[in-house]
Amino acid sequence: MRARARAWTGRLMARRIQKKGIDLSTLSFIPEPTKVPLQRTGTEPVPRLAELRATDPVHRLELPFDFSVYLITGAEHVRTVLADRDSWSNDIRHLLPGTGGASADDIGGLGFTDPPLHTRLRKIITPEFTMRRLARLEPLIEARVQRQLDVLAAAGPTADLAKLLSFPVPFQTICDLLGLELDDRDAFARLGVQRFDITTGAAAAFGAVSEQREFLFEAVARQRREPGPGLIGQIIREEGEAISDVDLAGLADGVFTGGYETTAGMISLSTIVLLGDPASAALVRDGSRKDVDRVVEELLRHLSVVQMAFPRFARRDMDLFGTPLRAGDVVLASLSGANRDPRSAGASPDDFDPARVPTSGHLAFGHGIHRCIGAELARMELRIVLPALLRRFPDLALAVPPQELAFRELSFVYGIDELPVTF
Repeated sequence: MRARARAWTGRLMARRIQKKGIDLSTLSFIPEPTKVPLQRTGTEPVPRLAELRATDPVHRLELPFDFSVYLITGAEHVRTVLADRDSWSNDIRHLLPGTGGASADDIGGLGFTDPPLHTRLRKIITPEFTMRRLARLEPLIEARVQRQLDVLAAAGPTADLAKLLSFPVPFQTICDLLGLELDDRDAFARLGVQRFDITTGAAAAFGAVSEQREFLFEAVARQRREPGPGLIGQIIREEGEAISDVDLAGLADGVFTGGYETTAGMISLSTIVLLGDPASAALVRDGSRKDVDRVVEELLRHLSVVQMAFPRFARRDMDLFGTPLRAGDVVLASLSGANRDPRSAGASPDDFDPARVPTSGHLAFGHGIHRCIGAELARMELRIVLPALLRRFPDLALAVPPQELAFRELSFVYGIDELPVTF
């Protein structure tokens, strides 16, 4: 009965969209064709993604919307689109007229902004995310990891690693970097998951975006009056009225959300992979910095927790690898599909292999002008957390069979909300 009700609702919404156009913030169902790049079995993308990459790498999705949407899955296709700043726009605000749970004012930051505004905003925060500037955070992160490992140990011999380690380390790190004080961490953990989850459509996700942004608007307003010691206060002191509250809140939102939800997912999923591969776990626990870096890079490629890049909108009519596109058409780039492409990853791309020598770098952080600005921070946190975890708990193991783990079903950021372990 529930399946029939969902199908009826889907048909009703499809007819409404065909008549009136689309407002993403009111979309309460997700058409089946769009689910493929977000679906997985455990940590593995579904086989359909590899089939499309091999036979139809520029695949038109059959949707009820009033524009055409294409899914690209090959590494060359994804790199080409993400590197071309002139042919594509990231501005999604025309699909948020404001009749639903979010409006165009709720969307901003780097991910949905085009040059020249994107160029100016990114220039403001790029210096904070260089390896040299981030190095000052390393001892702070190391100390925080040790504190959370103490908390994990005290909760044992069975505990939730996701709640006690994976989430709090990147969450508090990004709060410190931005200069945010958050009392209700549980609420922000919930909203962080909801904003990337489209199981029940986009309406709930955009509602979570709006709720988090409201907090950040308030934080920016407070720091306008009294700038704090973190990045938000620093930008206010340096830019003054040259940066609006909307743009600053958008920047803070992108750094905040991208800085903890993705890394939290990587810590948990990496732990699962390493517990199933004792040789790689030993390399992380006992190996050199170079060994750890090599494993981390393979984990980033193999897991690709950010499953798709921000949608791209064609600025003009064009030909994309033999497929004609019209201005306004949408391209969705599958990062998880591209990272499993044998033409770039090498032989047996579905295997986890730290000795892999790919023909080109992975796309876990995206590519081009919208490549994740926090890539080096994420690498640093993984490089600190994983060895410390495996050294502290040499007998670490899953507390339940792998098939009983509950992974997120349809989320742009893949992950797991509970990871019971024993030690």
